[in-house]
Amino acid sequence: MLTYSFDNVEGALYEYLYRCIKNDINTGILMPNEQLPSKRSFAKNLGVSTITIENAYDQLISEGYVYSVTKKGYYVSDIFGSSKTNPVEPKSEIRLPPKPPHYFIDLSNNQTNPKNFPFSVWARLMRETISERNEELMINSPGGGIFLLRDAIAKHLRSFRGMIVDPNQIIIGAGTEYLYGVLIQLLGRDKKYCVENPGHKKISQIYGINEVCFSFADIDDHGITVNGLNETKADIAHISPTHHFPTGITMPVNRRYELLAWANEKDGRYIIEDDYDSEFRFDGKPIPSLQSIDVGEKVIYMNTFSKSLASTIRISYMVLPVQLANRFYENLSFYSCTVSNFEQYTLAQFIKSGYFEKHINRMRLYYSRQRSLILECINKSEICDSCEMIEKDSGLHFLLRFTTQLSDKELYSRFVSKNIHMVPLSEYYQNTGKTNMHTFILNYSNLETEKLDVAMKYISESLRN
Repeated sequence: MLTYSFDNVEGALYEYLYRCIKNDINTGILMPNEQLPSKRSFAKNLGVSTITIENAYDQLISEGYVYSVTKKGYYVSDIFGSSKTNPVEPKSEIRLPPKPPHYFIDLSNNQTNPKNFPFSVWARLMRETISERNEELMINSPGGGIFLLRDAIAKHLRSFRGMIVDPNQIIIGAGTEYLYGVLIQLLGRDKKYCVENPGHKKISQIYGINEVCFSFADIDDHGITVNGLNETKADIAHISPTHHFPTGITMPVNRRYELLAWANEKDGRYIIEDDYDSEFRFDGKPIPSLQSIDVGEKVIYMNTFSKSLASTIRISYMVLPVQLANRFYENLSFYSCTVSNFEQYTLAQFIKSGYFEKHINRMRLYYSRQRSLILECINKSEICDSCEMIEKDSGLHFLLRFTTQLSDKELYSRFVSKNIHMVPLSEYYQNTGKTNMHTFILNYSNLETEKLDVAMKYISESLRN
């Protein structure tokens, strides 16, 4: 008779018994076709109820470990078949990516400061959404996202960016990375894509993992060039004409019209305009988007709330030209929207009620102060005579060019040894000899300004030969 100890058992007794019998079957203690005790005798032997035994047997039967024969009893299944081989413990280990190191100060961190998120307003709107929209929350969202949010975004784009778009041109997704993948399917894997050099590495990584043909085009002082695009023979140009990362360049209007002319030269050409932090321009009005001057329906506009609200708010959107929007609804509308209804309705109300505009205005003031603090700290520090600050109205970062004979690699290592993280601009270049530019990226969206004085001292020490 099988015997198991029930001392210190946590949870349901039948689950514990089920696991014990299952383990004995897997390890060969109980052999195939061996008869198990009857429910009544087994229950008496273990001192438990017959219901406990019955529930354990039922679970084993449902998983195929045990089978029953009418009027005869329960038997062990031959789960390994003719191989008679017990399962082998896996020898390999899961290799997780290393955790990012923790620094005394991270000067290239582009995350948002959690203290700036409007938690109280967001929580109240979320509660209202849950109490007032019970039915809508339980209805599957359309593939492009709920109309209320798309309509709110369309009105925001009209007032803030001068863009007149139909809400149905807007597609909502959980992050721009997801939307890039949707675009690849929408535009076609046979297209050749072009990305800026230098540029955000993740963009080229996404094209690479999706196994589409892509190449790099160098930028000049005004952004990507038509000659560069023609050399790559690209069909799709992926660019950031406003606040280019990492150089901070804003493309002038004449270059924008040149790119639009390039796109209109051939059918199937498109421009992906990544407008990731256009809300944060501190001098003058926001630069008009490329999409707002496009009359040929060639620009796919993309933006995200990760910069304007919080880096963990994985809500992004793209505005498709009409013909591509129709293609999306014909071919890809079977996709479920990857953003939950709870977040979509809350964000829609956040925008509609004017809280988003208030938040942007508040953040502009906050970032402007952060920027001034950093510039003041640099100007009065020891590194003032050893660096040049390159500002191009570049959103939430600017560049520091150091006067040094040290290589970028050596300088970066020295910063790390001082527990400071600051990434060189040369890290964002592909296939060029620009390895020693002595220029580093300083991002102030989540900067601990109280540590700046010490950081400047460490940087000054690192610059000494």
